[in-house]
Order: sequence, then C-alpha cells, then structure tokens
Amino acid sequence: MQNVPGEDRGRVILYALSTCGWCARTKELLTDLGVGFSYVYVDLLAGEERDRVVREVEHWNPRLSFPTVVFGDAKVIVGFREDEIREAVGA
Repeated sequence: MQNVPGEDRGRVILYALSTCGWCARTKELLTDLGVGFSYVYVDLLAGEERDRVVREVEHWNPRLSFPTVVFGDAKVIVGFREDEIREAVGA
C-alpha cells in the first residue's frame, strides 16, 4: 500500500490495476483534489498478499472490478465517477 500525502478527509483507499486508465484518472483526481489517500496496484501483488487484498476488494465490490475506492468504512465507489468522488471527499 502506497500513501499519498494530502488533506485528511478520513480513510480513503484506492484499489487499482497498474494498466488501468480509469484507475490512473481516479488516482490523478484524488491527487489534484489534495486528498490524502492510500492505493495499491492489485495486479502487482503476489502470493498471500495478493490473496488478502483481493478478498478486501471483494468485500467492498464482489464483481472485483477496478478502480474501487473505499471511503472510511461506509462508502464505496466503483469505477471512475468524478462527481461522486468529489462529493465523497467534500470537494
């Protein structure tokens, strides 16, 4: 898990694929909004760590599609949904 410094808007985690254009746009949006968040490229993980992270994503998004953004313990946004992401972080 990589951390991007920024304003604390609660726990924000981006589950992404390194080859996914929509994932890159989501990461860029969060960065441009100045939000502190963590992200992980699921496709670059291996072994038990990959299995654990895949289970985390499936908990929030059973279809296991990307990007998946989790806000705190209550809200999840699947896909690049700029307006919803902006609203979730109060931008």
